[in-house]
Amino acid sequence: MAPGLFACFRKHSATSDINKTEQASTEELTAEELKRGGPVVVELFSSQGCATSPEAELLFSRLGRGDFNLEVPVVLLAYHVDYWDFNGWKDLFGSSQWTVRQKMYVESLNLDTMFTPQVVVQGRSHCIGNDEDAMLGCIAGAPRYPPPAFQATFQRPTPESLQVTLKGSLRAKLDDQGADVMVALYESGLVTDCKNGDNKGRVIANDFVVRKLSKIWSLKNHPPKKTLTGTIDFGLWDGFNSAKCGIVVFVQQHGTHHIFGSQRIQLPVDL
Repeated sequence: MAPGLFACFRKHSATSDINKTEQASTEELTAEELKRGGPVVVELFSSQGCATSPEAELLFSRLGRGDFNLEVPVVLLAYHVDYWDFNGWKDLFGSSQWTVRQKMYVESLNLDTMFTPQVVVQGRSHCIGNDEDAMLGCIAGAPRYPPPAFQATFQRPTPESLQVTLKGSLRAKLDDQGADVMVALYESGLVTDCKNGDNKGRVIANDFVVRKLSKIWSLKNHPPKKTLTGTIDFGLWDGFNSAKCGIVVFVQQHGTHHIFGSQRIQLPVDL
């Protein structure tokens, strides 16, 4: 990809847009929480090769720690794109898969360019990732939906693999437009000493970094209470530590890419 097609934004370098269109674990919610709706999915697209991304990563980590006392629960996923890898530093967590995912949002949100850092909320609105006020505004204004109710069972068939079995229901009705049920495996507590590039000499902390993302079901006209059972296999990376990892299950509509419900499940510490 030509570097001229991309931008690395500071907070005020563009206008934010917030109005565009066997072990087991489970997440339990009260009836009142179900009535209000589940978490809001916040996706960050960043790169260790972008000079302004570390500020956004810090803001993202603070969001995950609960520093902003939000009234809305959030589920966080950070994707490291690979289109800044030409700039003197290859992002250790970068992937063309995440660049393709960001391009999906660029098209569905009718944007002119891809840029980092970018935050996308519920697949519906976006802002510059290091603009705190815009990000919190996107989250506060996002629609909320009943979260899925899955129990997850984890197994390690080999030292290099993780098997996740999900059983439960979506709690949301899917119409004939349909949706994909996605499972993301993320890792927090990552620290990188950048030796070159725009962030040369900086130590960058990264949380909620998506390491794997796969579709477990593609559904249409699905009733909210119907039980689903499925298994997905993830290849693991060197240094995998389950205590630093979790999965996120989310429902993403075909076409619009809007997200209609999400559930986060922490991995067992001794997996």
